[in-house]
Amino acid sequence: MMSSGPHHQVPLTQAQIAQQQQQAAIQVEMAKRRSRKPTDKNLPDNIDDCIIGEMSARYRELRDYERRLDATMTRKRLDIVDSVNRSVKRWKTLRIWITNTAEDQVWQGNSIVDTFDFSSNLEPTYRVKIEGRLLDDDDDLDKDDDDDDDDGDDSEDPKAKSEDADRMDEDPKPKTPRSPKYRFSHFFKALNVDFPANRKGIDQAVEWKKPERAGPTSNLSAAADFDELTFKRNGDENLNITINLYRHEEPERYAISPDLGDIIDLTEATRQEIVMGIWEYIKLMGLQEDEEKRNFRCDDLLRKAFGIEVGSIPKLHEYITPHIKPLPPVKLPYTIRLDEEFHKDPQPTVYDVRVAVDDPLREKMLSFLSNAGYASMLKEAASLDDHLATIIQAVHVSKAKHAFLTSLSEDPATFVKDWLSSQKRDLDIIMGEARGIGEDTTGDEWRKGGKDSIWSTVNARESVTVMLAKQPFTLQR
Repeated sequence: MMSSGPHHQVPLTQAQIAQQQQQAAIQVEMAKRRSRKPTDKNLPDNIDDCIIGEMSARYRELRDYERRLDATMTRKRLDIVDSVNRSVKRWKTLRIWITNTAEDQVWQGNSIVDTFDFSSNLEPTYRVKIEGRLLDDDDDLDKDDDDDDDDGDDSEDPKAKSEDADRMDEDPKPKTPRSPKYRFSHFFKALNVDFPANRKGIDQAVEWKKPERAGPTSNLSAAADFDELTFKRNGDENLNITINLYRHEEPERYAISPDLGDIIDLTEATRQEIVMGIWEYIKLMGLQEDEEKRNFRCDDLLRKAFGIEVGSIPKLHEYITPHIKPLPPVKLPYTIRLDEEFHKDPQPTVYDVRVAVDDPLREKMLSFLSNAGYASMLKEAASLDDHLATIIQAVHVSKAKHAFLTSLSEDPATFVKDWLSSQKRDLDIIMGEARGIGEDTTGDEWRKGGKDSIWSTVNARESVTVMLAKQPFTLQR
């Protein structure tokens, strides 16, 4: 039996130690390269005195234009991301036709049956078809905004019903190609049919549930992507049934309790909309605590809904959970007609249901955000920036050389003397031999900062780079 105490670490082999040292050396080398990689894309000061023409002015104009363009593109992209994340919905009309046919009924000529024929295919049956189609903007009916989800059938206008039935049987062919439409099954996650109490049984059960996708990018199966659903049952009498449609919405909307509805003035909403509504109410009524902004005082409405005196804003999701419940199904009553008179001129029962669809611009915005060329464009822009920084570094070096030679030509003796003194001082600092004696490192110029200090000179930057590049280096006391 092995002990449960700590175990000694297995010593590394020489090959493993060598591999670790090699990886550490590679990391140090990569750090050196990154430190030496130029990033400055600004021209040196007083470059206009060394060049002919207006090259520097044109370059600065292009740099300013690039900054404005980058800021505009970034802001627009963030606006698109925000619009996509907010998942703005539009309300449209889903028209549903419900029809039924009759087969092997008595009035259809099947009353005379051979006595010795015991086959079951002559039993009277009926077939119910439920078909839904999302109306286009130009097909939407002129309806009030307060219409309920269930607007009832169009029994008052037989002519309109006949036109709708003909339209349902036809195969619509749009004149111009359009993006794929939403199917009937897109808006619902389950369907079942309620039969009369005296007719319920195993043979009468009708139920459909949408299968889940295997993955976010997988296609829907045929059982979850259709425009019509048909079921067949035995029967020879008229039946009153109710078709229950359970909504499928992303994000899911909930029915809100009256107490919570009095606060946000809504009867249905998503969790995010409910939380934002309560937050807006708290700000409007000035209920936040003065010292701890995360807490809020409850007025009469909040106290009635949540049953507390002081609430916490991060716990709003917990407070609203008891006040929300799934939306009730959309109930579509329908009478299955099996009499001969009805089937002489059958008319469908039509319902219009309001459904939420994505903003048509959302698909285009998603394609913009997921554009494969955007990453390659960023990579190309980064490469051009590196190339530009290298050129600007060369300009800085040329400017330093120009300044060096210009100063040398004006007063060679004084310049060489000052230059040698400066190089000696820099060399003392790099080698660690400067101990603060005399004017080496104790002068005011070493304590002075800012743009015109010693630390902003090219020599100081080069000296620090050389000192940091020494591997290894030790700090001296």
